[in-house]
Amino acid sequence: NMFTVTVMLDSVEKVRDLLGNKQVFLLFDIESEHSCVDAKSIVGLFSLDISKPLHLTIQDEGAELEDILRDIQEFMEY
Repeated sequence: NMFTVTVMLDSVEKVRDLLGNKQVFLLFDIESEHSCVDAKSIVGLFSLDISKPLHLTIQDEGAELEDILRDIQEFMEY
């Protein structure tokens, strides 16, 4: 199962905070308009246009989706 949310990582601090979240070390991908990178890759994240909302795809392989969403809530755009 995959679940996608929109996140805003429009500062170095937000990228650092997301990477500091242990939940990200599950199978997450982040997409911008034309690129998709592994959410664990700081180089990959900074290759995206972080000034715009990004799509975070959670590849839910038995992980607790509710826990993950709670942990990344501060980055989610509504």
